[in-house]
Amino acid sequence: MKLTREQRKKIINLFPKQRGNVTVDNSRFLDAIIYVRINRWAKNGVLERIFKALQEEQITNKRIRVVSLDSRSVKVHPDAAGAVKKTETRPWGSPVGG
Repeated sequence: MKLTREQRKKIINLFPKQRGNVTVDNSRFLDAIIYVRINRWAKNGVLERIFKALQEEQITNKRIRVVSLDSRSVKVHPDAAGAVKKTETRPWGSPVGG
């Protein structure tokens, strides 16, 4: 989750002045804080409970559905993944066809 430009404009004057050799700007630091909290809440089921309660109270009727694919869930043939090709060799060590 990231704040929009309009949301940032409303709070930019609340950020501390950056001094010295700071390598990460305040906006990026705030994004990291938000990410950590949202990520922790998602893993602990907090967000699911909140959205469920909002739906039960009919405060919102949005259904959250997420599909996520990564390398653990998508399998490809070894050749497509860049696996080393095995070649047949002749008894004296030179490759077939060579």
